[in-house]
This record gives sequence, C-alpha cells and structure tokens, in this order.
Amino acid sequence: MEQSQTMNNSIDWKNVITLSLFHVVAVVAIIYLITVRFSIETLILGAVWFTFCGLSITGGYHRLFTHRAYKASRPLELFFLLFGAASLQNSALMWATDHRTHHAHTDHDVDPYSTVKGFWWAHIGWIMFKTPENQDSKLTADLAANPRVRFQDRYYYPLAIAVGSILPLCLGALWGDALGALLVAGFLRTVVQWHATFCINSLAHTVGSKHYGEDSSARDFWPIAIITFGEGYHNFHHTFQSDYRNGVKWYHYDPTKWLVYLLSFAGVTWDLKRSPAPAISRALE
Repeated sequence: MEQSQTMNNSIDWKNVITLSLFHVVAVVAIIYLITVRFSIETLILGAVWFTFCGLSITGGYHRLFTHRAYKASRPLELFFLLFGAASLQNSALMWATDHRTHHAHTDHDVDPYSTVKGFWWAHIGWIMFKTPENQDSKLTADLAANPRVRFQDRYYYPLAIAVGSILPLCLGALWGDALGALLVAGFLRTVVQWHATFCINSLAHTVGSKHYGEDSSARDFWPIAIITFGEGYHNFHHTFQSDYRNGVKWYHYDPTKWLVYLLSFAGVTWDLKRSPAPAISRALE
C-alpha cells in the first residue's frame, strides 16, 4: 500500500529540501548552545515561541478553524493565524483541508496521513510527496469565506518568515544573541514542534487505548498530550470531533481546553461546543 502510494505521487522537492535543511540547522542550534553561547534568555524565547505556535496549531488551526469547536474574536484569530504561519505547517486553509480529509476518510487511501500506509508515512513521509488532486476544496468553503484566513493563505510565506524568523532574530538582538535566537526559536523550535504534531498522525493512531470507539485507528495516548498542549486524547477526538475539549476528564492534561475556557470569561471565545454527557457515556459502554 505504501509503495503504491509513493509511486503514484510526485516527490515534493520543496518540502524535502525544507525539512532536511531545518533538521540540519536544528542540530547546529544544539551545537551552538553547547559550544558557542548558552543563553537563558534565548531558551526562554524558544519556549515562548513553542507555546505560542503550539497553541496556535491546537487551539487555532485544529479546534477553531478545522472543527469549529468554538468561536473566537478577530484579535485571537489573527494571533492564531500569525503564529500558526510561524509553525510552518502550511496555511490554516490548507491545514484544515488535509485534516478534514483525514477525518472524512480515516484509514482509507484518500486519508493523507493514514497509518495503513505505514507508520513513517503517517509521521512525515506524506509531507514529502505532492498532495493528491482528489482532495475536495469544498470541505473548507466556510474557511475560504473568512477574510483573515484568506489573507494568511495568500501571504503565508512572508508571514511565516516574519514571525518565525525575523521577529525572534530581532528580539534576540536585545540581549546580544540574535543568531542564537534565530537558531533556537526559529529552527530548533520548529523541528521539535513538527515532530510533536506528527506524533498525532503516527503514534496516536498506533499506540494507546480505544475507550470511545473501535471504528478507526485513532487512540488515546496521554504522553502525546504533554508535547501537543492536550492533543493526545485522539480516540475521544475522532468520536466527538466538534468538542472543544480533547481531554474530557477534569484531570486530563489539556492546556488548549483550559485556555479556550478561560478566555470565554473575557468574551474572547464563546459558543464552546461540548458533546452531551449521555453520548460520551454510551460511547464508553
């Protein structure tokens, strides 16, 4: 299955070169920290950028734009779109197209990152090949009607460079470590974040439990929640896609859920969708 998929698709050399370059520079960033300059300020910047970009993927790209699990103010949408671009995981429009296709055709050939085609295909291999033409753009017609989403899609690359590289570089210059800030908050952070997101497509469809349904390969694997701001409860998510929560239990580690809930008190988020408790109980039976 995996061989036929790769044979039928053309290699996306832009993505292959970009992935390779970023991984090499990420190693350089580690060497820089060890042998050239170890800056606490730079590490903090990298952690802040990792948090901002990570929440923009989970709270923005995923739960807000793709699944419409809640509504958000324009400033919050813009924040998610800017730092989502800096995550270098494609524009929100294209990300949502892939992900809605994944949910509509989980574990089938049309699923862009199906584990049926192999663990590594689901993790990173699918990115190295051009997207099949059979994806339905109508899946994201609602997002295409959003002017902020269209703007980010049109200017994705300039925004990604500005927020993901230039801004960290300028901030690092404030404490005399512009290069270190670029390497750590720009390249190393991006690579770590890529693999955190990729683990949802691969590990969360391979390892873990299926408490909420056996219809797909999606599984709950809580360790992934730690590196993805709460996205590790994937079996629940596939069963209740429109729920703004991934970790439905009070003790589940789901910072994205907590953020969306807290912002609702300030009127920044609203219409938070929750799956009915009886439906969740029935799924557990």
